[in-house]
Amino acid sequence: MRRERLFASASALALVPALFGGACDRESTAAEPPHVASAPATSAREPLAPIDPAALPRVDAELGVPPMAAPPTNRDAPAHVTVRLEVREEVREIADGAQYTFWTFGGTVPGPMIRVRRGDHVELHLMNHPDNTMPHNIDLHAVTGPGGGATSTFTAPGHQTRFSFRALNAGVYVYHCATAPVGMHVANGMYGLIVVEPEGGYPPVDREYYVVQGDFYTTGDYREPGLQPFDLERAIDEDASYVLFNGRDGALAGDRAITARTGEDVRIFFGNGGPNLTSSFHVIGEIFDRVWAEGGSTVTSDVQTTTVPAGGAAIVDFGLEVPGTYILVDHALLRAFNKGAVGMLRVEGEEQRAIYSGQEVDEVYLGDLGPAALAAAAQPPGDGGSDRIAQGQATFLGTCAACHQRDATGLGNVFPPLAGSDYLMSDRERSIRIVLAGLSGPIDVNGRRFDGVMPPFSNLTDHEIANVLTYVRSSFGNDGGEAIRDDEVAAVRASLPRRDPSVHP
Repeated sequence: MRRERLFASASALALVPALFGGACDRESTAAEPPHVASAPATSAREPLAPIDPAALPRVDAELGVPPMAAPPTNRDAPAHVTVRLEVREEVREIADGAQYTFWTFGGTVPGPMIRVRRGDHVELHLMNHPDNTMPHNIDLHAVTGPGGGATSTFTAPGHQTRFSFRALNAGVYVYHCATAPVGMHVANGMYGLIVVEPEGGYPPVDREYYVVQGDFYTTGDYREPGLQPFDLERAIDEDASYVLFNGRDGALAGDRAITARTGEDVRIFFGNGGPNLTSSFHVIGEIFDRVWAEGGSTVTSDVQTTTVPAGGAAIVDFGLEVPGTYILVDHALLRAFNKGAVGMLRVEGEEQRAIYSGQEVDEVYLGDLGPAALAAAAQPPGDGGSDRIAQGQATFLGTCAACHQRDATGLGNVFPPLAGSDYLMSDRERSIRIVLAGLSGPIDVNGRRFDGVMPPFSNLTDHEIANVLTYVRSSFGNDGGEAIRDDEVAAVRASLPRRDPSVHP
C-alpha cells in the first residue's frame, strides 16, 4: 500500500517529514504522480564523460551478503572499483535433512550483491578455489563486451583471472557462470546480482534486501532426505524439484525471516537466476508502490505482482503500514507451497485498525447447504449419540464438505478422503489436533500420498469439533467406535502452542 494513501489527511501529512526524512520527496502532486517525481533525475541514456581509469580514486566494493543488500555507493563521481569473487563448491543443506553440492560465488546462493555507480571503472577478480573440481567463469549482464566477461574469466581450479569494464548502463543485472554446461552451473547456484546505480542514486528507503529466486533439479523430490545429485534429464524437462529464494528451503522463513517496522519503506532487489522458470514475484498483503520493471529505468506504480524472467531482475519498493507477517511468494503458487518459493517479512509496530481491522466476524456460513445443515443443527443439544451425529453433520456440511466433498470421498490428489479412511481412524487424538492446528506436508491415506495444506479450524468450539469428528468417524463407511468427547478436544487444544493471529493461513 502506498504511503501517500495512508497520510491523506492534512494533519498526517504534516508529520511525514519528521517521521520519514527523505521519503517525503515522494509526496504526490495533482500534476505528477509521486513515483515520477522521485525517479532519478539523470537518464541512463545520457553520454558518459571520458575517464582515465588510472586517475580515478580506488574503491574496494562492499558486497551484500544475502538477504542483505550491498550499501549505496554514496558517490557523485566515477571511481575505480575492485570486486573480488571466489568460487567455492560446497555441500550444503537445500532443505532440512537434504543436502546438495552447490557451486557458488563467494560461498552463498545467490552470490554476493555487487553495487557500483554508472560510469565506474570496475576491475573484477575471479578466484577458483584449489579444492574445486570444475573450471568456472562469470558473465555479468551489466557488461558491454564479448560474453559479458565470460570469455576473459575462464578459470581453472587453483587459478585466478581478472578483467575490467566500464558500467555504461544503470540498472539491476544478473551475473552467472557461463562455463559449459551453462545450465548446470546456473542450476547449481552460480548466479547473483550487480546493481549499477544511476548517477543520482535510487530514492532513499529505510531497509534494502537482496532476494534471488532459482530452480533446482535433484534426483529426489522436494524435501527428500539425504545427499541429492543434480538430475540433468529433470532439468531439461524443466521439472524442478525445488524453486527457492536464496538457495535454501526456508532461507527467509522462521528465524531467518527479513524484518522491518511499520512506517518504514522497504526495497527488495529481486533477481531470478533460473535457469528455466519465470517468476511471478508477489508479497501477500502488500502492493508495490514502485517497481523498476526488469531492473531498467522505467518505473511503474501500484503493482500487485511483477514478472521477472530467468536471467532478469527488478526493484520493488513498498511502505509498511500494518504489522504482521507478510509472505513473499512466486505466485505460481504450487512452486511456493510445494517447492519452496516462499519467504517471510515480519513487521513490528502499532496496529492501524483504520487500514486493516483484523478479523471481525468468524462464524459458520452454510450457503446453499443451508436447509440440510440447519435441520441438523436444529436438533436440541446434548451428549447423546444421535444429537452429536446430527450436529456434527451440520458442521461437516458447513465447514468440511467444500474440500472433502459431501460424500467425504475427497478430491483427486488434492484433498484426501475421509470415507473409509485408515489415516482418520488410526489415531483419534491426531485427528483432533489436525482440526485444531491444521496440517501441511505429506501424508498417506488408504495407500495414496497427499501433500497439501489444511488450515486450522480452532475457531470451532470443543463441542463442535467433538461432534463433527464423531459424525465423520461414524459415517461414510468408517466403523465409528467411541464418540469423541468435548474434554478430549479441550485437552488437545490446551497442549497446542498459541498461534500468531497475524500469520497468513
